[in-house]
Amino acid sequence: RSGGILSDRDDIPGRERSGENGFHRNGLSWIGGESMKHLILAINPGSTSTKISVYREKEPVFVVNVTHPDEDLAGFDRITDQMDLRAEQVMSELKKHGIAVEKLSAVVGRGGMLPPVEAGGYLVNAAMKELIQSGILPEHASNLGALIADRIAAPLGIPAYIYDAVSSDELADIAKITGIPEIRRQSFCHVLNSKAAARKYATIIGANYEDLNLLVAHLGGGISISAHQKGRMIDTISDDGGPFAPERSGSVPLSYIVEMCYSGKYSEKEIMRKIRGSGGLKAHLGTSNVLKIEAMIAEGDEYAKQIYDAMSYQIAKGIGNLCTVFDGPIDAILLTGGVAHSTMQVRMVEERVKFLAPVIVLPGENEMESLSLGALRILKGEEVKEFIWSG
Repeated sequence: RSGGILSDRDDIPGRERSGENGFHRNGLSWIGGESMKHLILAINPGSTSTKISVYREKEPVFVVNVTHPDEDLAGFDRITDQMDLRAEQVMSELKKHGIAVEKLSAVVGRGGMLPPVEAGGYLVNAAMKELIQSGILPEHASNLGALIADRIAAPLGIPAYIYDAVSSDELADIAKITGIPEIRRQSFCHVLNSKAAARKYATIIGANYEDLNLLVAHLGGGISISAHQKGRMIDTISDDGGPFAPERSGSVPLSYIVEMCYSGKYSEKEIMRKIRGSGGLKAHLGTSNVLKIEAMIAEGDEYAKQIYDAMSYQIAKGIGNLCTVFDGPIDAILLTGGVAHSTMQVRMVEERVKFLAPVIVLPGENEMESLSLGALRILKGEEVKEFIWSG
């Protein structure tokens, strides 16, 4: 299996489509002969929810998060089997918000667990859909992004894209080597939001992302850190290879993990749950909610304070680790993700790393904006790649 790029192409950003109210040419809406701004539907499937947005160029029309009760998803053997259910819910939200589908310019979905590909935008094609539906890829809700986008876009004759796939891999060759020859490192981190934060910072200071050296720490339920050198993510620390997080164990000495695996006390599922889902703050303090933890600290809980400080220590340690991989000085350290809303956590991290580079806080997740702006760049002919896979 291989994923990759054939070429940047200027003949696939938009599919021509006629309609009773006008027509689309190269993804641009025209009504009554008057040029309109691009209207972009973005879809970000998660394990128990689907984020949906419509942007008119750079301005949000609406952004919603539709939750899926356990009973609605329980009957599906595979995540990809949920496509029809989720697509119908997306269409329902469009109707609820008064969006006429024939006015859409493009649909973009979160990129899934494809074989390692370069970051950026890809047209959803037959090869991509075949691979996702084959059962070869790891089960992950993000795999639905391409399928739902195509399901909605195809009848309209407009393009469906994915952007910044979870498995986007721009690692330098040297970063892929491990001490076990049979294992090569792949890039797994919060690509979409990390790239979005880096591009947003570049815009704020009036610079090009491709001209900057940026270190981005995504602080969420899982924590990942990435080194962005001149527009490429050359190295990463994944959410299981660095700091512990609200719901992740982070890096733990391998000998301890091997001992637990062969102790006979835990199933594979239980071990994986300790690593991802019930580790970190949740394992120590019974909650992953940082606001509750900060309230515990305010009430004098010394253990909560120690654990919370240990997380900031490990975040700073991870940032320091990646600072060594750049060819030149770092322009800024960016803190993003939901936990970056915490003034207490941000302050503790900043105190430890501010001597390395200026620390900039861009809290929250900018995933829907990033998907939409990525699709907009494709529609304007600034970038697009074709996905190639041979099984």
